[in-house]
Amino acid sequence: MPYGTLYLCATPIGNLQDITLRVLDTLKTADLIACEDTRKTLQLLNHFSISKPVTSYYEHNKTVKGDVIIQQLKEGKQVALVSDAGMPGISDPGYDLIQQCLAEGIPFTVLPGAVAAVTGLVLSGLPTDRFTFEGFVPRHKKERLQFFQKLLQEERTMIFYESPHRLQDTLETMTEVFPERNMAAARELTKKFEEIVRGTPSEVLAHFSEHGIRGEFVLLLHGAEPALQETRDLAWAINRTTQLETEGFSSKEAMKQAAKEAGLSKRDIYNAMVHTDSPE
Repeated sequence: MPYGTLYLCATPIGNLQDITLRVLDTLKTADLIACEDTRKTLQLLNHFSISKPVTSYYEHNKTVKGDVIIQQLKEGKQVALVSDAGMPGISDPGYDLIQQCLAEGIPFTVLPGAVAAVTGLVLSGLPTDRFTFEGFVPRHKKERLQFFQKLLQEERTMIFYESPHRLQDTLETMTEVFPERNMAAARELTKKFEEIVRGTPSEVLAHFSEHGIRGEFVLLLHGAEPALQETRDLAWAINRTTQLETEGFSSKEAMKQAAKEAGLSKRDIYNAMVHTDSPE
């Protein structure tokens, strides 16, 4: 019997109308629907009058349930995997199930749809040509501070997920590490009370301190300005050769290394240094 297929189905991040026709068709025909929270998924299924077997698959039961789902797929069953909202495999154990499918040679495919990270990115007004998803911010202050400090030189727009009860602590740390950096905080994306707040971390913090913190957040941070590239011309190569000689390199070795670092010919450096050292 041929194996079944695992369908990773994106579900709405707020507005139920954002579900795709393809996902609805797959949920209607699947033999089993695996999800993070059966209560939330049943609300979605009931809204669209879909009645199918549902099983939980989340971080704390992924090992046991993962084996059960794999067995179902090996028996030829078609399984749909959904998260509470958005794309399964992003900040949920869907990745682990994908790895099991790869190891077992079980086919899987992705049904695209709403993703909070990309929705927030486009809405933020920050650069979208290059970006990096950094997931959830660490809970504890020390780890959170180190986490952001490692991103100080990141030039791409950064995307984070944050819960409402940790938002204040996160914005306070961002204010400490990125005091003048532009950012945006998006909450309740696609819902009635969708809101996007732009400014420095301290300005965003002040807004939510005044108006209250509600809903799940996508935080977006402008990348660092590109570092000025050091001009490695002939003059640089001569200085580098001299520096290497003081460090113990022979003249020949120093020229060779400096030429390599500057992308120049060793002969060019030699000729320039001989000319420089020659008497008038």
